[in-house]
Order: sequence, then C-alpha cells, then structure tokens
Amino acid sequence: MNMFVQLWKSLYSPKDIARFRFQGIGKTIGYVFLLTFLSILPMAYYLTTSFVEGIRNTSALLQNELPSFTIENGQLHSSAKEPVHIDQHGFTIVFDSTGQVTKEDVERFNNAIGLLKHEAVLIANHQSQYYSYSAFPDVKITDKDVHSFIETLQSLLPVFIPLLFIIIYLFASASKFIGICILAFFGLILRSTLDKKLQYRHTWIMSAYSVTLSTVFFAVMEALQTAVPYAAFIHWFVSIVMLFLAMKEVPSSRPHNE
Repeated sequence: MNMFVQLWKSLYSPKDIARFRFQGIGKTIGYVFLLTFLSILPMAYYLTTSFVEGIRNTSALLQNELPSFTIENGQLHSSAKEPVHIDQHGFTIVFDSTGQVTKEDVERFNNAIGLLKHEAVLIANHQSQYYSYSAFPDVKITDKDVHSFIETLQSLLPVFIPLLFIIIYLFASASKFIGICILAFFGLILRSTLDKKLQYRHTWIMSAYSVTLSTVFFAVMEALQTAVPYAAFIHWFVSIVMLFLAMKEVPSSRPHNE
C-alpha cells in the first residue's frame, strides 16, 4: 500500500493500523521519516522566513536606527541612556546597554533580536537562542563588525537555510522515533490487558501509525500559527487512544485446549 494512502487511513481507521502490523519494519521506518518530513514543513517555513526577514531588518536598522556600540569584556556598551525598541513588519529589535531589559522580556515577542547588556537573544517563531558575550572575553566587537558579519551571513543564506532544515529534520526524526519506542512499550502493557498476541515489533509498527493523527493535527495548527495548550498531553492522549483502538482490532489470543 502506498505510504500516502497509509497516512490517510491512519488518520481515522484503527482497523487499518492493526493490519499494518504485518508489514516490514523497513517500510515503517520509511513511513516515520515521511511523516516527520511533512510535519516539520510549516515550522521550517516560518522559522526560515522569520530568520531571513530578521537578518534583513537587522542589517538595515543597524545602519539607520541603533546607536554605535561595542561589546567588550562580556558587556554591551553604548551612549544610549535607556533601552531602544524598534518594531518593523512584525519583527522587533531590542537594544539595551543599561541592563534594564532581561531575556524573558525579549521572549515575549514572536520574532525578535535582543542585544542586551550581557547576551544576545534571537527569537524566531517563538524559538529562542542565546549567545553570551562572555564566550568571547578577549574580543572587542563593534557595530561595524556586527554589520559586516550580517552581510556575510546574508551571502551564506542559500547554504545555511538547507543546513538548518536538515538539522531540524534530523532532530525531529530522532524525537519521533524515541516517542514511538515509548508508545510501543505502552502497547506491551495494553497487550496484556486486552489479551492480544503481539510482539514488540508489532506494537512498534502500530505505534508508528497511531501517532499520525496527532502529528498531522499539530502540523496543521503550526501552519495556522495557532498555539495549542497542553500540547504534549494531547499528543500522548490521542496517540495512546489510537493505539488502544487499533489493538482492539487484533484477534485475541486463545488458550490451547488440552
């Protein structure tokens, strides 16, 4: 059966998920890679577009809006007496050499760059990264150096963006496989409760298809830029319920008559 057909049936049919338990483990692994690839497309799109837009805006604002500054001995220095906030097309730059703004303040924005007293903060589609100035104790960095670095980064974007996507994909795939392995162990517990004759390889294969509904749901929510409360709980609850319903479709083991 085609993997896309399997994906479609796994959204609504526990009976088909139960039937998939007899297929080869290699095809199931391929299915997990396909499901992961499709699920990260919305996140990867928003993350890369936010990153590219942030780089462009930062380059322009460094030249026109921010005061001259230096980063030396692990601290940001400038002539500004108060924090500077610049909002442009949904992207925010926070510049603060006074120490009044914290990284938690910057995290409130969807897409932002914070040049703070002791660290730089990058927020892209709610994903945060931190860079402490103390990591470069013997280096003096000026605004001209930063602008030059950003120009270099812009020229490397055709290489950097595919590399970023690959990293996201590998991390997401590893997380998906770990989650499926854990769910498969739950399947072994359910096996005894439901009196089903299943091996771990069967519960693993069924678990791989049981996570489809939850994975697709959260991918759609990501595409719509809609936050889902208690996301981890919902994911596990839906996946366990799908696995439970699929296992109920498996014939029960019967004791041999002596």
